[in-house]
Amino acid sequence: MKLYQTLESQLKKEPNYVSDNGELKKWVVLNKAQNFDEELIGLLLDDSDLKEKFFIEVKSTLIFNQNLFIQFLEQKNYLNDSYTQFKNKIGLSIDGKYLKQRNEVALVWPFKDCILEGGQSREEDKREEIFFNETLAQDEITELLDPKVLTNAKLFDKDGEKDFIQFNRNEKGTITDNLIIKGNNLLALHSLKKEFAGKVKLIYIDPPYNTGNDGFKYNDNFNHSTWLTFMKNRLEVAQKLLSKDGSIWINIDDRECHYLKILGDDIFGRNNFIANIIWKKKYSPQNDAKYFSDMHDHILVFAKHKESFKVNLIPRTEEANKRYKNTDKDYRGPWKPGDFSVKTYSKNYDYPITLPSGRIVNPPKSRSWRTSRENYEKLISENRIYFGANGDAVPSIKRFLSEVQDGTPPQTIWDYSEVSHNQDARKEITELLVESDFATPKPEKLLERIIHIGSKNNDIILDFFAGSGTTASIALKTNRQFITTEQMDYVENVTVERLKKVIDGEQGGISKSVDWQGGGSFIYLEVKKYNQTFIEKIEEAKDSESLLQIWEEMKSKSFLNYNVDIKKQEQHIEDFKLLSLSEQKQHLCELLNKNQLYVNLSSLNDENFECTAEEKNLNRDFYKI
Repeated sequence: MKLYQTLESQLKKEPNYVSDNGELKKWVVLNKAQNFDEELIGLLLDDSDLKEKFFIEVKSTLIFNQNLFIQFLEQKNYLNDSYTQFKNKIGLSIDGKYLKQRNEVALVWPFKDCILEGGQSREEDKREEIFFNETLAQDEITELLDPKVLTNAKLFDKDGEKDFIQFNRNEKGTITDNLIIKGNNLLALHSLKKEFAGKVKLIYIDPPYNTGNDGFKYNDNFNHSTWLTFMKNRLEVAQKLLSKDGSIWINIDDRECHYLKILGDDIFGRNNFIANIIWKKKYSPQNDAKYFSDMHDHILVFAKHKESFKVNLIPRTEEANKRYKNTDKDYRGPWKPGDFSVKTYSKNYDYPITLPSGRIVNPPKSRSWRTSRENYEKLISENRIYFGANGDAVPSIKRFLSEVQDGTPPQTIWDYSEVSHNQDARKEITELLVESDFATPKPEKLLERIIHIGSKNNDIILDFFAGSGTTASIALKTNRQFITTEQMDYVENVTVERLKKVIDGEQGGISKSVDWQGGGSFIYLEVKKYNQTFIEKIEEAKDSESLLQIWEEMKSKSFLNYNVDIKKQEQHIEDFKLLSLSEQKQHLCELLNKNQLYVNLSSLNDENFECTAEEKNLNRDFYKI
């Protein structure tokens, strides 16, 4: 044991190798060893015993025996935590190495079902995060992201719930039905690719902000790197779904905004960045703020291809139109004066102008007039130049209301007076739904503006964080097609219920301003679960006895990892009972094959998955197979 103690003591001299509670970060040391880290090797060489143990001399040169060091570090008598000892006993490894130690590993999917607690599907299950993260090899990830079997299809229209018969399609063969899909949104997005890749005009998402206390109905307190990976996986497939002239709008706050901008630059291309919109989401300051009162959100806008992206103008307001007067009773109607000078200097546009009063004026310093003398004389003859009521003012050009555009280009600062605020949004939800405690829903006027700017009638709108269903509601009210996904169980009693009321003609939000009278329909679908049901059972278990019962069911009904030896698991079941409840849960989750969380489309006809005739017809219709 002396050598173990010596090693641990020597390694703890490096602060980066030690946790806050004084424990050695063995995974950090292992990673350093695998990369022949100079700092680590130096620490080992500083001790004569460790030098003798882990180095060999070849022609007067010391060579680090990497394999010996890693094997030594992983021995069970050195690893003092009970969970690792138990895993070593039952041999959950490949060729003597854990998956995370193998070179072919791709850290693309740090497994956590939707980054919710163990596949959390109900808000009341929210609690301190227990990470069941697993690193998957690339071929496993590919299989995991294959299209999934859809199930439990229901049609909702003004007459209520109906049995699903078939999807409606346009002349190009694309599904035209509005869709709500319950299930892991990453897997749902990959399942949508075959049908909707390159066809979605606008994506709006309001993802978890990763604050830990922002009130989202997600357990949104996970570390920065995992959050970025979580977003990266989803944005990559979202980019493929966008049409050539499409755009994505991402609602986020200051905490992750700037990191998300860089991530977006990487995925969508820096040249395709359109704008960072500042939305003033509160109408009164937070007086108990420790530093600054948080008053705004960011909305990052990226185009699929910037050169193809076009914005729709913001309709002119009555207030804006009132700025136009007709003080001289011009036959062309109301007008307002505009600056006749410009910032860009041109010698040809720098000339004296004699005012009706007789005074001579020149352009302001470093500026010039906006047109040549010849064109100026033409504007004079057309009564398009204004010199003030007394004829002694610097010339202005008359801009007639009849000649201006029907709208104005969108600006990057949106005040709550234009698009409403969070309190209005909460009021909209509570008036519609009894069961709703969303802390940060988005107001309908905000989504109306976004959808107006970036789309037109019948375009497809996608939101893969459905939440309370605001995006889908606005899509219905503005004659767009929507697709939305949500994993939480409230999709049934909140999202679906809200949209049923929209179809019935509810008059909240923007309904009156757009003369909404109801109508439309949508199809509700679920991603068919398999091993995911066991993960949910494991997470809900309250004691070891319940977990042992789940294990018995898993042995006969679940798909286990190929390296799981059931006999060894049974031999060491007493050791399993000695683990903490959280360790027991983690272990059972690790035994499950993550490729089979949901049923792959390729297994539609596999008898092991027991797909019904209705499910087969549904999926053959959706995927056109």
